[in-house]
Amino acid sequence: MKHIIILGDGMADWPVKSLQNKTLLQYAKTPYMDLLAKMGKTGQLVTVAPGFHPGSEVANMSVLGYNLPQVYEGRGPLEAASIGVELQPGEMAMRCNLICVEGEILKNHSSGHITTEDADVLIKFLQEKLGNDRISFHTGVAYRHLLVIKGGNKNIDCTPPHDVPLKPFRPLLVKATVPEAQETADLINDLILKSQELLKDHPLNLKRVAEGKDPANSIWPWSPGYRPQMEPMSQTFPFIKKGSVISAVDLIKGIGYYAGLRRIEVEGATGLFDTNYENKVAAALEALRTEDFVYLHIEASDEAGHEGDVDLKLKTIEYLDSRAVGPIYEAVKNWDEPVAIAILPDHPTPCELRTHTADPVPFLIYYPGIEADAVQTFDEFSVKEGAYGLLKENEFINAFLSNE
Repeated sequence: MKHIIILGDGMADWPVKSLQNKTLLQYAKTPYMDLLAKMGKTGQLVTVAPGFHPGSEVANMSVLGYNLPQVYEGRGPLEAASIGVELQPGEMAMRCNLICVEGEILKNHSSGHITTEDADVLIKFLQEKLGNDRISFHTGVAYRHLLVIKGGNKNIDCTPPHDVPLKPFRPLLVKATVPEAQETADLINDLILKSQELLKDHPLNLKRVAEGKDPANSIWPWSPGYRPQMEPMSQTFPFIKKGSVISAVDLIKGIGYYAGLRRIEVEGATGLFDTNYENKVAAALEALRTEDFVYLHIEASDEAGHEGDVDLKLKTIEYLDSRAVGPIYEAVKNWDEPVAIAILPDHPTPCELRTHTADPVPFLIYYPGIEADAVQTFDEFSVKEGAYGLLKENEFINAFLSNE
C-alpha cells in the first residue's frame, strides 16, 4: 500500500461569529474531505509537544513522528538544508524574514508578500553590505530567508514576527537567555538596525512604495539552531524505500531533506492562495506511481490566517478540497495498488488571533478496506467522536503507515 499525507497548513480555526459561530472547516464546502471522513477513521492529534512554541517546524516534524526534545534545532537549520546551505560544526542558522516596519511598529511579517525576485535583490544587497567571514545572508523564497552566523550561541530569545503584527518592534529585539549568548544577541540586534538604515532608501523599496506596496525595510532573524540529528524515515519505516515532499516552503523542504525524502520543485508553487494546485497534484500523483510515500504540504490557509482574512481562508480550504483532495482521491481510487490518504492541518492559525495555537488538530485516515467510524464530516469538533481519539507524539504516523 502506498501512502500520501495532504497537509493544509494552519487550516484549523476557532468558531467565527460572522460564520454562524462555525469554524471555517465547518462552514466551507468540503465534499471530498467530508466523504473521506465518512468512509475512513478520524481523530485529533497533538502536534505541539509540551514546552515548544507552536511553529510549523515543530508541528510538521511532529506529524512525521519525530521526537522533538531529541532532534529539534529550530527553523534555521531546516531552511538551510532546503536551499542547499550545508551547515558546518559551530555554525548557527536562523530564519531571516524580510519584514515591513512602519515607524516603530512591525507592520507585517512578509513585506506585503514580497516576491522571491524582489527579495533576492535585497538579500544580495545585505550580503554585500553586512556579510563577512562570520555572517552570511542567503536567499530563500518570498519573505523567508536565511542568516548564518559562525560561532553563534543559540541560547537567545527571538520573537516570531508573524506572532506580533502591529506591535512596537524594539521591545521584541533579541534577548540572551544565558550570559554567554549576549554577544550573539547584540550582534543580531545590530544587524536588524543596520538593515533598516540600508534598506529604507534602496531603489527597489522606493519603487515598491511608489506602487503602493509595503517596503521590505528590515530583516528579522529568529528560530536559531545547529544541524539537527534527524534519522531518515526509511530507518524507522523500512517499507518507505522512496518518498517525496512537495511544498513551496523552505522549512518543509528542509524537514524533507533530513527525513530522507526527495524534494520535488513544482512550477507555480507560491505558498499562497494563488499556488498552482494542479501542478502540485500532478507531481504528487507522478511520485506516488513509483514511490511509497508522499508528503504534500499546502501553505495557503496558514498565510490567510496570519492575514486575519476569513473570506480568503475559506477560499483556500475549499481550493484544497476541490483542487487537491478531490483530484487525488479520484485518481488513486481505482489504482491496482491501494493508496492510503491522510488529511490534516499542522496547527490552527485562527483568523481572530492571526497566529498559531497549540490546540490539537483534526485528522482523517482513509484507505480501501478501512473500518469506518461514525464521523460524517471533517472539522475540529466532529472528529472528537472519531475512533482514533486523541493521539500524540508518533502515534498518528504509526497508525497511518501501519494501516491500523
